[in-house]
Amino acid sequence: MPAALLLAAVLFACSPQSHEADPALWRVVDREGHVGWLFGTIHSSDRPVNWRTPAVAAAFERSGTVMVEVANLADEREVAATFAELARSEGEPPLSLRVAPQDRPAVEKLLKKSGHADHDFAEMDTWAAALTIARAGAEGEDTRYGVDRAVIAAAGARPVLELEGAARQLGLFDSLPEREQRDLLAAVVKEAAAPDRGLAKSWRSGDMTAIEKETRAGLLADPELRQVLFTGRNLRWTGLIARQIRSGKRPFVAVGAAHMAGPDGLPAMLAARGFRVVRVE
Repeated sequence: MPAALLLAAVLFACSPQSHEADPALWRVVDREGHVGWLFGTIHSSDRPVNWRTPAVAAAFERSGTVMVEVANLADEREVAATFAELARSEGEPPLSLRVAPQDRPAVEKLLKKSGHADHDFAEMDTWAAALTIARAGAEGEDTRYGVDRAVIAAAGARPVLELEGAARQLGLFDSLPEREQRDLLAAVVKEAAAPDRGLAKSWRSGDMTAIEKETRAGLLADPELRQVLFTGRNLRWTGLIARQIRSGKRPFVAVGAAHMAGPDGLPAMLAARGFRVVRVE
C-alpha cells in the first residue's frame, strides 16, 4: 500500500470535474437478521469523487449510524494539536541519520521538496517526522476530497461513531519502538522516490485483488508495522462493528479500502465471527 496514502489518513488546484467511481461494498447480516454495511474509502484524491453509486446510496440511506476511523477530520486544528503533543521529543539526530546511508540522497530530496531542513526534526519523534514529510510525497492528493470526509458530511442526523479517533490513531505510531519508527520513515522515503498511484485507481474500479496486493507492499510489508497498523486495528474494529450490528443500529462503516482486503480484512474477520458477509458491489 502506498505509504503516503496511508499516512494521509492520519494527517489531514482543484479540477471542476469529479472522479466517477464504482467502489466495493459489503452487506453484513447476523443470525437475527440485523444488518450493516462495509464501505472501503480513500482518504485523499486529486479532485472530488462521486462515491454514491445506486447500491452505496441505498445502503447509506438505510443505515442508522455511520462508523469512521476519525470523526473530526474537518477539525484540522484539533488534530494538529494532538499530533504536536504526541510528536514532541528532544535531542533527536538529523533525519538523514535515521535512515540507512543508501536512503540519504532520497531523504535530502524529499526534505527539499517539503521545505524542511535536515535539522528541523531535532524535537520530533521519527514517526512524526515520517508523517510530516510524507505529505510532500503525496503531491496532487488532497484530504479535503477524501471519501471519509464526504461520508461524514452526508451523515445528517445520524450519529457518527469513531472506531479509533485521532489521539488513538496517532498513539499507535507513537507507541512504535524506534527501530519500527525508522522502518516507517524508510518506507515513506522509498514511496516518495517511486510513488504508486494505483490504490486510488483500484478503489474507483472496486478491484480488491489489486488493493490486497497493495497491502502486501511498502510499509505494510514489514511484519511488525503490519501487525500494529493493519491486523491489530482490524481485530479491534471488528468487535466494535459486530456490537453495532447486533444491537440493530444498522451501521454504515466507512474506512480505508485497504482494511477490507484479504484474510486479515474486516469482511473476512466478521465472517469468521459468524456473520454472513456478501459483497453487493
